[in-house]
Amino acid sequence: MTQDQTTDPGTTPAPWRPSRTVAVVLAGGTGTRLGLGIPKQLLKIAGKPIIEHTLAVFEAAPEIDEIIVLMAAGHVTEAQQIVDKAGFRKVTKVIEGGDTRNATTRVALDAIGAGDCNVLFHDAVRPLLSARIVRECVNALWTYSAVDVAIPSADTIIQVDENECITDIPVRSALRRGQTPQAFRSGTIREAYRRAEGDPDFAATDDCGVVLRYLPETPIKVIDGSDENIKVTHPVDVHLADKLFQLAAAQVPRLTDHRAYSEEVSGRTIVVFGGSYGIGHDLAELARRHGAQVFAFSRSSTGTHVERPEDVAAALKTAFDATGRIDHVVVTAGILEKGALAEMAQETIDRVLQVNFVGPVTVARQSLPYLQHTKGQLLLYTSSSYTRGRADYALYSATKAALVNLTQALSDEWAEFGVRVNVINPERTATPMRTKAFGAEPEHTLLAAETVAQASLDVLISDLTGQVIDVRRPPGEAPAVAVPTQTDRSASAAPVG
Repeated sequence: MTQDQTTDPGTTPAPWRPSRTVAVVLAGGTGTRLGLGIPKQLLKIAGKPIIEHTLAVFEAAPEIDEIIVLMAAGHVTEAQQIVDKAGFRKVTKVIEGGDTRNATTRVALDAIGAGDCNVLFHDAVRPLLSARIVRECVNALWTYSAVDVAIPSADTIIQVDENECITDIPVRSALRRGQTPQAFRSGTIREAYRRAEGDPDFAATDDCGVVLRYLPETPIKVIDGSDENIKVTHPVDVHLADKLFQLAAAQVPRLTDHRAYSEEVSGRTIVVFGGSYGIGHDLAELARRHGAQVFAFSRSSTGTHVERPEDVAAALKTAFDATGRIDHVVVTAGILEKGALAEMAQETIDRVLQVNFVGPVTVARQSLPYLQHTKGQLLLYTSSSYTRGRADYALYSATKAALVNLTQALSDEWAEFGVRVNVINPERTATPMRTKAFGAEPEHTLLAAETVAQASLDVLISDLTGQVIDVRRPPGEAPAVAVPTQTDRSASAAPVG
């Protein structure tokens, strides 16, 4: 046992030298409060089981060496299947938890073994844990033996008696709302539980509470949590978590130089629907410069209508016959018609719905057989208006929201085929379609189409799937270049911010 905060006052604690850092994912809940027939950690949010999202955070964290899953009784096999399917290499054990939170912690400590290590206990149903919190917890263990995560209370907390009458109102500035993970040096948490075993009245709702009660001389460091690190407990939490995932911007990896991109992209076949102008055109040119074989189709240049299955089939066949493969399919085609819905002609309504939604659906259906062979990716484009429908372009907003949901659904459906699906969400971008709809705008307020194209290429060569990737104008970026007006509005998409 190694502790530096629980030794005698007159001694100098030995430096902490953990052998590894273990994340223990506590997945013992049964979903009773959600009214489900399955444990809540198996419920799907944003296309994946909640526990898969949670495990992915620790899998990606460089500070974590090992992951142990404590699963609800009777569901260990399901959890193991999720781990195997996702390919989580750090998960070493998926075992059954105890009857209580404290019993589960004891099971976890036995599973970890006797060596000195860092241990992070985290609720499986907090899937929006950030990498920053994991990093700060692990870093804090170099100085402290116990670490908690908490956020300030936005509400006034009251204390009541057995008659539901207020007995005290603590000062809110000193109060925090606890979250997880809770992190410990293994010797500290073991010693706390050893002492607790001798207490017939032992009961605690969290592990920091055990340390506080049985090792009162041990300081417990508190680091800042986040409002997004919610615990999925009640039905409303499911909807909140799903929306938070939808709004979250995925981190897209950037390669270092032209050679690195060429090594990744060279030899790949990319099909772009809507590749004559704007984002689609710039992406096609960028990919070609890095050695990709790019086939661009649009209404204006090739007479390709994305809403027509026969046109899409012919386009894909052209690319496949020429190269023998299709690695990526990109749909930037879209149209924007402003105006009140009640006053819009039926012909216009039909055209917007056909191009903006039926088109991507058609491309998706036709592309799957090709993408299955290459384990490729379908890339779609949305707009910030997907989060809230806006007056005078209701249909545009609605179809862009539909593409986000389509992305998340297809990423789940196609996971078994190894096909990834993502959607780009750029802020207001300088493209022909936007210029036609809104006229001239200050250049410094618009994102350059080239920036969106670069982000799109980064997504295509990444392992991301089911993600909404926000693209924002970086600080100091040069003003967007002027773009020519485009009469064929179905040739290029320019999502409106």
